[in-house]
Amino acid sequence: MKQVKGLFINVFKTYQSGSHRFISSKKLVFHEFGEPVKVVNVVEEELPKVMSTEVVVKMLVAPVNPADINTIQGVYPIKPTLPAVPGFEGVGEVVEVGSDVSSLAVGDHVIPDTQHLGTWRNYGKFNHDVLMKVPKDIALTEISGITSNPCTAYRMLKDYNSLSPGDVVIQNGANSACGQNVIQIARHWGLKTINIVRNRDDIDKLKSYLKSLGADYVFTEEELRNISRDASIPKPKLALNCVGGNSATNLLRTLVSKGVMVTYGGMSREPVQIPTSAFIFKDITLRGHWMTRWQKENKESAERKSMMNELTEMMRTGKLAAPAHKFVTLKNFQEALMNTMSIQGKSGVKYYIDFRQ
Repeated sequence: MKQVKGLFINVFKTYQSGSHRFISSKKLVFHEFGEPVKVVNVVEEELPKVMSTEVVVKMLVAPVNPADINTIQGVYPIKPTLPAVPGFEGVGEVVEVGSDVSSLAVGDHVIPDTQHLGTWRNYGKFNHDVLMKVPKDIALTEISGITSNPCTAYRMLKDYNSLSPGDVVIQNGANSACGQNVIQIARHWGLKTINIVRNRDDIDKLKSYLKSLGADYVFTEEELRNISRDASIPKPKLALNCVGGNSATNLLRTLVSKGVMVTYGGMSREPVQIPTSAFIFKDITLRGHWMTRWQKENKESAERKSMMNELTEMMRTGKLAAPAHKFVTLKNFQEALMNTMSIQGKSGVKYYIDFRQ
């Protein structure tokens, strides 16, 4: 195994030895927890012979999520055995199957169906039962990230308060990948959304973009403080918080009595602080959502299959699009890490590692 420190050359090398095809590929690896730009390196490996229940997957695209960054830092609840390959999500193409594998075939597209697969590599060898076959007619940017942000948005809108068409949801971090999924799924279900973002130089452009996805209202954090005094703005039944700190408190103040706030992130790195009056006089409920836990508890459930079917159909018909994004090659992975690590929430794009280049 050789560490590559210089110019990355994207090559795929195979050679025959008897009936076995040897594959030399590149992957990202970290040997210790720490700041991603310091501890992650490109490494070359030769894949061992595929066993009877295994498949070889050529990775195509893998998103870079905050959970990936937190895992490398060692602060995420899931801590892989080191050395480890980062990457919870991604989509790849099966290029070789073991003799006992009947559920997958060469040419199938697959995504991870386990908690930490390690997708940041151009080729990988995996047991067939940690992979899920997905439709090939859906754009790679959409299907590669389906199990995190689309599923998170879907479950938060469905599980925490009884919502009917016309009901209102408010969220901060609305320009995040999950926030954009919330807007689109809510629109599909007939819900209205109030969307809070941080102020920036191109705020009008961002507001227009979110409204093009289906956002009903878009406000900055500063403008949010005036919502409670504006009778023309409907009161939300559900609040979705991924920021924390004062942003979460201000979000909570807008809820109707017996409203629910769900926290699924903490981008500001500040604690959620709730006024006592919100509990006493408005009977507000606070919940937390972690998609990894839900997936683990519902892996074989009919509800999960129904969710995946509905989300893939929305993607297929253009009702659920990937967020604004940028591709980087494996050679330029550090750009994706640095921008995904930012707590400013203003990068404007979601990063994907493109293994096709």
